[in-house]
Amino acid sequence: MYILAPSLLAADFKILGQQIEETERMGAEYLHIDVMDGTFVPSISFGMPVIQSIRDISGQFFDVHLMITDPIRYIKEFAECGADGITFHLEAAKDPDAVISLIHELGLKAGMSIRPGTPLEAVYPYLDRVEMVLIMSVEPGFGGQTFMPEAYGRISRLRRQIDGNGYRVRIEVDGGIGKKNVQEVIAAGADICVAGSAVFKKRSISENISYFMKAFEEQGNGEVGKK
Repeated sequence: MYILAPSLLAADFKILGQQIEETERMGAEYLHIDVMDGTFVPSISFGMPVIQSIRDISGQFFDVHLMITDPIRYIKEFAECGADGITFHLEAAKDPDAVISLIHELGLKAGMSIRPGTPLEAVYPYLDRVEMVLIMSVEPGFGGQTFMPEAYGRISRLRRQIDGNGYRVRIEVDGGIGKKNVQEVIAAGADICVAGSAVFKKRSISENISYFMKAFEEQGNGEVGKK
């Protein structure tokens, strides 16, 4: 069961509401929302006011990805503005267990992400506590990057670790996913595919999402993931 999470970072903010509604209408269960602080990553993106402003136009799962230093400072605020799940970077948290606990206390799903250069084994101690692990297949901070092939091996190893220990953890992959590699990403073990340019650029959003849904159906015998 697979889920498409269009990345808001690649949307056209002049017609943001219209584009979000189109992604939902076409079956995208999640909306991936990257929050960058200009410190943990070089770029600065949007924050709580944007999330709050779009919350009432979408029934999608708001998949908020915090690329910020010391994320525990803002977990409550992101919960209040409409996040359904919050993913934070292991490298950015002084006390990852405390961040996970706070996310859960607020009734949200907790996710943990790591940079491409961080050893995969660093997330293993937390697999019994999080609902999702986000594997970055590009360096975090900028959209439109090329997928790093070494991510396939990381996805597969994480899949074996999760399944071999009976954990109920989804694997999300973010960075450079499109028509050329979505089936390979799924085959490696991903459950959730984040796509920005491949959803919002070039052809119409409807055409782009239809391609992803077809790929999911072919790989999963007709079952497309639910939240």
